[in-house]
Amino acid sequence: MPSKVRIALDAMGGDVGAPVVIPGAAISLGRHRETEFLLVGDRARIEPELDRYPQLKAASKIIHTDVAVSSADKPSQALRRGRKTSSMWLAIDAVKKGEADVAVSAGNTGALMAMSRFNLRTLPGIDRPAITGIWPTKRGESVVLDLGASIGGDAHHLVSLAVMGAAMASVLFNKKRPTVGLLNIGAEEIKGHEEIREASEILRARNLPELDYIGFVEGDGIGKGAADVIVTEGFSGNIALKAAEGTARQMAELLRNEMQRSWMSKLGYLFARSAFQALRDRMDPNKSNGGVFLGLKGLVVKSHGGTTAEGFAYAIDVGYEMAHYDLLNKINQMLNGEGGALNSVQSAQEAVS
Repeated sequence: MPSKVRIALDAMGGDVGAPVVIPGAAISLGRHRETEFLLVGDRARIEPELDRYPQLKAASKIIHTDVAVSSADKPSQALRRGRKTSSMWLAIDAVKKGEADVAVSAGNTGALMAMSRFNLRTLPGIDRPAITGIWPTKRGESVVLDLGASIGGDAHHLVSLAVMGAAMASVLFNKKRPTVGLLNIGAEEIKGHEEIREASEILRARNLPELDYIGFVEGDGIGKGAADVIVTEGFSGNIALKAAEGTARQMAELLRNEMQRSWMSKLGYLFARSAFQALRDRMDPNKSNGGVFLGLKGLVVKSHGGTTAEGFAYAIDVGYEMAHYDLLNKINQMLNGEGGALNSVQSAQEAVS
C-alpha cells in the first residue's frame, strides 16, 4: 500500500466547481492526513478558496487551466474541445502519467467516461468500462454496476460486469466468493431479455471460483442486499440509482413534514430524535457519493454534479480507499492473471452455445 495517496481533482467540474471541490478536499484531508492533492483548474478561482484551508494548501499543488468541460457538452464535443487542455482531461492525464493515483470529478458523466476511456484505455478482456457504486442495504453494502456508463450490452458484457463487480467486492468486503445476482424483472429463469438469460446460463454453466452466482434479483432486492454484487446494464442501472435517491429525499421530506404537524408529533420527535438522525444518515445520498469507473487502466471516480462539499468529500474518500488498498492491481490480477476469471468467459460462452 502506498504511504501517500495522490488525488487529482477536477476543480472546474460539477454545478459549482471550486467552492464545493476545495471544501470537500479539506473535509477528506481531515479524515486521511496522508493525502496529497493536484487541484486542476483556473488558479484565479482555486486560490481564494484554498487560502481558507491552510492544511489543504500545504498538501496541494495547482495545475492551471481555464478550460472547463460544460455539463451540456456531448462526449464527442468534450473530446474535441477539451482534449489535453481541460481540467477534466488534465486530472485524468495525471493518473496516466503516474503523477496521481486517482482522479475525481463532478463533471459531465459522458465526457468523463469518454476522456477516461480514450486516455487510460480498458483492461485486457474488458470491452466497455462500468460505473460502479457502493449501495447501502439492509444487510450492509452491495456493489452495483453498471450505473450509467453505457446503454445495453450483450451476454459477454454482463458476464464481464459480474466478474469485475465480484473482484471489487471480494477486496472491499473481504469475501472469497461474493454472491452475484443479475437485475431482472422477475426471479424466474424464463423472464427478461435474451441477453440477460444468456448471461445467466453462462454464469451457471461456468461456476466461476471467483463468485457465487445466485440468479436473478428483482428491483426491491437491491435495497434488501439480496447479493453482494448486483449486475445490470447502464440504462436500467442509472434509473434504479436515480429512483432510489429520489425516494430517499422524498421520505426525508415527508417525515420532516409529519413531525411538524402537531405538538404531539414534535414531542414524539424529541424522544426519538437519535433514531430519526440515524435514519437520515442512512438515507443521505451524499454518503453514497462516488462512482468508480471500473475496467480502466487507471482509477477515476465520478461525483454527483450537484453534490455538497460533504458529498464531494465522500467521493474523494472512495478514490482514496481504491488507491490506498491498490484495488486496481488486485482486480486486474483476479480478472486477467493466471487462471483469472475473464480467461474463462469465452469457454463459458462456448459451453452454452
